[in-house]
Amino acid sequence: MKAIVVNEASTGVEVKDKPIPQIKHGEALVKVEYCGVCHTDLHVAHGDFGQVPGRILGHEGIGIVTEVADDVTSLKVGDRVSIAWFFEGCGHCEYCTTGRETLCRSVKNAGYNVDGGMSEYVVVTANYAVKVPEGLDPAQASSITCAGVTTYKAIKEAGAAPGKWIVIYGAGGLGNLAVQYAKKVFNTHVVAVDINADKLDLAKKVGADIIINAKEVEDVAARIQELTGGCHGAVVTAVSKVAFNQAVDSVRAGGTVVAVGLPSEYMELSIVKTVLDGIRVVGSLVGTRKDLEEAFDFGAQGLVVPVVQKRAVDDAPAIFNEMEAGQIQGRMVLDFTKEG
Repeated sequence: MKAIVVNEASTGVEVKDKPIPQIKHGEALVKVEYCGVCHTDLHVAHGDFGQVPGRILGHEGIGIVTEVADDVTSLKVGDRVSIAWFFEGCGHCEYCTTGRETLCRSVKNAGYNVDGGMSEYVVVTANYAVKVPEGLDPAQASSITCAGVTTYKAIKEAGAAPGKWIVIYGAGGLGNLAVQYAKKVFNTHVVAVDINADKLDLAKKVGADIIINAKEVEDVAARIQELTGGCHGAVVTAVSKVAFNQAVDSVRAGGTVVAVGLPSEYMELSIVKTVLDGIRVVGSLVGTRKDLEEAFDFGAQGLVVPVVQKRAVDDAPAIFNEMEAGQIQGRMVLDFTKEG
């Protein structure tokens, strides 16, 4: 089977032929239809979290179950399921038993410490593969599997509610979905901030009330304070230290800043402002299986529509280069339906 793997030098990716994996107890074999390409895949390919040469990438996979182990009761052949970043938890630690399973210290992550969805076939742990509802386009579902559930969870963490203001820093593949969940699911007012006019135009199109080009505004946070009185919450999907710093200054007293993007830097945080204004700064890592189920449902209802572009599997190295250069709008999705 054809698969996208981290090259031996951990400097990028390559397309390789791999054997179809065999299932064991508790597992299912999935024939992949689509797999989105995420910025986290780029981090893994470059060894930013530790080098994993030869690892099959991908945590935005969607496919059809073709085989299940004898002891599996949660899935059946023909089910459409996800291959997500949260691949499996231990199931018994304090995080797994209190609704915070993505923080499990023994977590397995698809495309990082276990093989992921950028291959024609992939093995999943049956109890952790979330079913895709009828009526949701599988290519769009691939984007929800990571970008969608990540931003949906982050908008929840930001305290989104009708009448409140949420600012989204970064209007790319994650940000445009964050705008949609904030506006169309939680009915909040939305500010979108980016340095690319095309991404801001898309943000406006999918529901942003205010768009701000950070290249054209001298003090982004001051402008947001002026226009909104300070946002109740900020979600930072941008891979930029500057955006994190601006986010803190753009929320009102009692506001929440949710960190999602992963720049390899440190943000600056005024202790005095944090204490006196009661600012909360929280990290938000993807979402649980329940969060993904909910995020899929909003997609099936048509409330959230990911912007995806299908690409040939052999285009993967070029897509990673485009992502590194910041040239991607929406989400690139590898089309495995043309393979095999």
